Amino acid sequence: MSSPAALPSHAVTTARDERTLSRVQLRTILLCGIVIILDGFDTQCVGFLVPVISENLNIPLSAFGPVLSAALVGLMIAAMASGPIADRWGRRWVVIVSVVVFAVFALLTARATTLNDLILYRFLTGLGLGGAMPNAVALTSEYTPKRLQPIVVSAIFVGMPAGALIASQAASFLIPRWGWRSVFVLGGVLPLLVAIALVKFLPESVQWKQEARTRTGVSVKHLFTEGRAAATLLLWVPFFMNLLILYFILSWLPALLRQSGMPISAGVQAVTLFSVGGMIGILTAGRIMKATGAQTLLIVQFAACALLIPSLASVASSLTPMLLWTLALGIFVQGAQAGLNAVAASFYPPSVRATGIGWALGVGRIGSIVGPSLGGVLLGLHWTPAQILTAGIAPATLAALAIILTSLLPHQANAFRGE
Repeated sequence: MSSPAALPSHAVTTARDERTLSRVQLRTILLCGIVIILDGFDTQCVGFLVPVISENLNIPLSAFGPVLSAALVGLMIAAMASGPIADRWGRRWVVIVSVVVFAVFALLTARATTLNDLILYRFLTGLGLGGAMPNAVALTSEYTPKRLQPIVVSAIFVGMPAGALIASQAASFLIPRWGWRSVFVLGGVLPLLVAIALVKFLPESVQWKQEARTRTGVSVKHLFTEGRAAATLLLWVPFFMNLLILYFILSWLPALLRQSGMPISAGVQAVTLFSVGGMIGILTAGRIMKATGAQTLLIVQFAACALLIPSLASVASSLTPMLLWTLALGIFVQGAQAGLNAVAASFYPPSVRATGIGWALGVGRIGSIVGPSLGGVLLGLHWTPAQILTAGIAPATLAALAIILTSLLPHQANAFRGE
């Protein structure tokens, strides 16, 4: 088996200088997109499985909080740790090993019999998931011509809501026939098959080979050098706030709608339309960003979130308006996340790109842990659904303000004006 690194030079020319997408570039983008679909599948499938696992293993629903957060903690740790490793040793094998890790522990999750088994295996699965995404994004960026980076890097994140939709359909088909364990078996077998394809076809980054070894020291340090410190910190704010909003909605919207008098089926429909809206927002974010600039688009998206989230309370008791509001929220919230990922990929140079993306996603994952936990705290304080949703103004506003503050930075040090 020949190494992808030995491909002809004309096929692996630095992406930003290439006029058209070659077969190698298209194949690399496709493989990285599939990795992100698998990430979306595994990250979201547990939410559909908790009720049936609870009944099957006689574990109370109230005990599943650590299970749901364990993978997110693993994601956060691995996203931050894998970036420096990839910037030092290369992206290709970090992606491959990460995919194998989350495949193996997904299969082990299918054999879990206790709450502690579930927590441990989900945490270890998260380590694989967290290592795969930032490096798949870095490779996608480095194999995409610079003029197409906002469009392509944004578009591959359609894999997250697409993976969630696939997980929901797979769960609906598999659980009545073979039980909840079969969903994890599928979630383990598919990435193992993809890992084989990655070994054969996934190339290493040419830009990384040319530039990464010119730097010394800890790569995280370089996120704060050469005038990048302020932009890095300001970039982390919307990453944190947006993933807080995203995971809060995914975790608590059905429960809040139920408290507002809607049937359980309305919550399922709302989450489904939130995912569909996410796919629309992700697929359109790149083209709009290319036309308007990242700064303008992201400010508009977060301003829309600040208006839509609290106003959702006023339509929560009426099915059709509620679903339309949820669809719109999916467009803006998940479209903003895709835009932020594209910004991080374009702002950092190849030598620290995986670290920059990984740390931004890692900080964001802290928000994804805080969001669901915060919802539980507010419910424990007896806040009404309307009060909880109104509180959503705060993270969206803070994200927009952080992006506005970047206008004070020099152009070359402004992450949101870098593409």
